[in-house]
Amino acid sequence: MASLSDKIQQLDATRIPRHVAIIMDGNGRWAKQHGQERSFGHENGVSTVRQITEIASEVGVKFLTLYTFSTENWNRPQDEVDALMNLIVVSIEKQTPDLIKNNVRLTTIGNMDRMPEFAANRLRKCMDDTGHCTGLVLCLALSYSSRWEIVEACRQMAEQAAAGKLDPETIDDDMMAAHLTTHDMPDPDLLIRTGGDLRVSNYLLWQIAYSELYFTSKYWPDFTKEDFVEAIADFQARERRYGKTSEQVNSDNQE
Repeated sequence: MASLSDKIQQLDATRIPRHVAIIMDGNGRWAKQHGQERSFGHENGVSTVRQITEIASEVGVKFLTLYTFSTENWNRPQDEVDALMNLIVVSIEKQTPDLIKNNVRLTTIGNMDRMPEFAANRLRKCMDDTGHCTGLVLCLALSYSSRWEIVEACRQMAEQAAAGKLDPETIDDDMMAAHLTTHDMPDPDLLIRTGGDLRVSNYLLWQIAYSELYFTSKYWPDFTKEDFVEAIADFQARERRYGKTSEQVNSDNQE
């Protein structure tokens, strides 16, 4: 059986996805499977975040965006929400020294106004502490909803148009993208979802228009570095046509 290093060596270094987005699903079900409370699954999921951040950086991914807490998650039982908020903050604070050591910059997307003040302030400090890092960008989608994001972008452009600062005729794909929370990142090349469900759950809907989708039945706490590399290998085996024919793609690649 091939080792992790062998599997990494087998990847095409010229075709590593620049941006990988992940829906980290299955923490609660994993905990139930082990006869534990849901919080136990979230706690073990933190270890997976650390492992996947490490392997993403190692293979050359430039942006890693993790669906950490959706706006819909605010509807979960309050004790679970409180535990998640505390876990997220404490985990990031503990990992910040390692992020700095590995040249990883932390950032977030989402409606931070809904975050508890203690969590928002402590996360901002972690982002400030890693702000000088120039390697992998680790982006946490917190209090995030793609529909919220798109509505916010439309509202901003409407306000600019009403103020005479924007001609509606000039609105195009690029302008829309410039008003999204991900305006400083490329669109994801690959979207991975763990946990077995086959949906995108209001996540980066605009940005994943041409992303390759990869689904695995493994729960997030069981998702390993080897699994991540296998997802990259699967991505590299696909032909990304963007509406063109295979012949056109091959011709473009030869130019």
